[in-house]
Amino acid sequence: MLRTRFEWAVLIVTAALLSGAWIVMSRDATAESRPITLAEAPSVGHVAPGFTLANSAGQSVALNDYVNAGEGVGQPVVLNFWATWCAPCRIEMPHLQNASRKYDGRAAIVGVNQGESAEIVSDFGSEFDISYPLLVDADSSVSRLYNVTGLPTTVFIDGGGVVREVVVGMVSQAVLEDRIERMLE
Repeated sequence: MLRTRFEWAVLIVTAALLSGAWIVMSRDATAESRPITLAEAPSVGHVAPGFTLANSAGQSVALNDYVNAGEGVGQPVVLNFWATWCAPCRIEMPHLQNASRKYDGRAAIVGVNQGESAEIVSDFGSEFDISYPLLVDADSSVSRLYNVTGLPTTVFIDGGGVVREVVVGMVSQAVLEDRIERMLE
């Protein structure tokens, strides 16, 4: 019986070693050395994908209106993905509005509505007295670009266009202000 256990142990160790060797040998070496592409963003520490969307009044707004990728002289952006049907989004809207007023000119709050019409976005903005830009992503192309899988999602982008943090779920007033203050330092 001892010999059988020993043989089984040798077999298991051999299988583990062979499996590990297979994993190491089958890795794609080019994957480690290839540059990060914008399609993989928004990854913390990487440049946020640029985009241009219309606001609810039909005016074009671009991420580059706020950040200066590579130059580091733009203003931080809090990019919030939301929808009118999303209850947590509605709950955090006053926090975003307060931050927009508090940091006006020093940091930008930008809402990106996912999949709804300009009319719905405009009506919502008026009803809740939202003064920061509410952009219309009717076909959800920017949401896909940012790999948004849940609402709300908030992306903190520094003045140089680099993603500093991605938060899926509601953001409190305290957390929002803390993250903005960090980007302003």
